[in-house]
Amino acid sequence: MSDLVKIGAPKKAPVPYGSSERPNNRAAFAKAVIAVTSGKGGVGKSTVAANLAVGCAQRGLNVGLLDADVYGPSMPRLLGVHTERLEWNDQDQMVPAENFGVRLVSTGLTTPDNDTPLAWRSAVATSAIIQLLDDVAWGELDILFVDMPPGTGDVQITLAQEVPLSFAVVVTTPQAVATDDVARAIRMLSDIRVPAGIVENMSFFVAPDTGAKYHPFGEGGGQRLSEAYALPLMAQLPLGPQIMRSGEQGRPIVALGEASDKSPWHDLAEQLLKQPTVQSRLADQPAQPTT
Repeated sequence: MSDLVKIGAPKKAPVPYGSSERPNNRAAFAKAVIAVTSGKGGVGKSTVAANLAVGCAQRGLNVGLLDADVYGPSMPRLLGVHTERLEWNDQDQMVPAENFGVRLVSTGLTTPDNDTPLAWRSAVATSAIIQLLDDVAWGELDILFVDMPPGTGDVQITLAQEVPLSFAVVVTTPQAVATDDVARAIRMLSDIRVPAGIVENMSFFVAPDTGAKYHPFGEGGGQRLSEAYALPLMAQLPLGPQIMRSGEQGRPIVALGEASDKSPWHDLAEQLLKQPTVQSRLADQPAQPTT
């Protein structure tokens, strides 16, 4: 385990764990906490989270992003800070990396090399998540986005117990093999009473030479989930090489893409900010700065 950043074992006396019915509020520094989740890997969840965070920052909001995918952190590359490493300030707090107006904390910024694995048991991983909430100089945030790992396991349970989630963006692709897993994540969110909306990613592909629209992963998966669980279908996002390139280059498409490429991501950010629980938190709840 890396000793570059002291992470994975709490430095302070332990605080009692919360429960999903009465969660702790380890993110009192943020007015709203929004989980971006999927239930399944490979659906572009982190790409959605990164572009949502940047899109909200472009609207003048103070935005933080916690990369809770401790075993496969991709946020540093997506936001173009993968060569940086977290540092500690004089108050013994980690200082987030920042790019495109988003403050980022990720285990990917704590290891000696980008390919250093974190061979942690789940208890250490969940302790690390709590530390990334408690021991970071986040400042005052309007929104803290949490990029969740795939599945419905320890990290998801820990976040539900330790942070009052305002909303969850559930990312799927259209095919049944994805929506089956995503349905389980939706059921978990329903059980812990977190409002949610669905984003169908890789929904279609527009051929650049003919303009014809194709659906390589099928059609209608997001809509079927929306109807089955009475959740809003917030966006159907395209599949295209420009999205892949923007991620690999650390240049979020919502910030640096062509106008036509930016448009669906800006629309998604607007849809998110219109959700009642997000609106009410941003309007009514003062953030408490980290100390």
